[in-house]
Amino acid sequence: MPAADLAQAIGRELPYLRRYARALTGSQTAGDNYAAATLEAILADRELMNDSETRVGLFRAFHAIWQSSGEPVEVQDNSGREAKVQDRLKTLTPNSREALLLRTIEGLRYDQIARVMQVDQPEVEELVQIALSEMGHSISGKVMVIEDETIIAMDLRGIVQTMGHEVTGIARTHTAAIELAQKKRPDLILADIQLADGSSGIDAVNELLQSLGHIPVIFITAFPERLLTGDRPEPAFLISKPYSEEQVRSAVSQAMFFASTEGLQVN
Repeated sequence: MPAADLAQAIGRELPYLRRYARALTGSQTAGDNYAAATLEAILADRELMNDSETRVGLFRAFHAIWQSSGEPVEVQDNSGREAKVQDRLKTLTPNSREALLLRTIEGLRYDQIARVMQVDQPEVEELVQIALSEMGHSISGKVMVIEDETIIAMDLRGIVQTMGHEVTGIARTHTAAIELAQKKRPDLILADIQLADGSSGIDAVNELLQSLGHIPVIFITAFPERLLTGDRPEPAFLISKPYSEEQVRSAVSQAMFFASTEGLQVN
């Protein structure tokens, strides 16, 4: 593929590599740094993209860097949270979290994931099932839902409750979100981008984080690429509309692993 065409093809896939890298590291900064390192490696050696599918080649190049670096995560405070996160991650089967994210959040087929991770397809399928079991039952906490569409809000509440988490409530507007969080501090926030009163879910979340401190947030949007540019403060966890139950479960499990609040229960 000519260099110009390759650059355009990679550009189309780059937002989704950022999403994947952020979810793995639990941080926009760390995830975007890994994405940038991947691009630098490809510039130095185009053979890293030696795959018929651009997305597979890009993610495979990322994985080579990710594994060689020891697969670290980034934690944004010094209150012992890093040790807790590392302890949780050590309980997981190696490579299972990666396989789960590639399958559920990024929507790759099992054969594509096998090429990305350089393992056999049956192993990928087993890793995904292991991850669903290990992450789905390891931590429980309090989740607040910010969503103005009633059907979606009820669906999200049902999924979260089925996972064993407590839903503190559903807010349809910026003001309602602030009031709800003041009544009961959540361990995790699930937030839509556009709310019923025309306000921004992002603005509501930013205000909540200023008063409540670090809480993991999962944004839900029909236009994920708009929040995956790397040009400004952006979410570490993001799922697309329309979403599947599997995507929500995976995103919630990943985000809970990076939560720092005392309300979490390790099961």
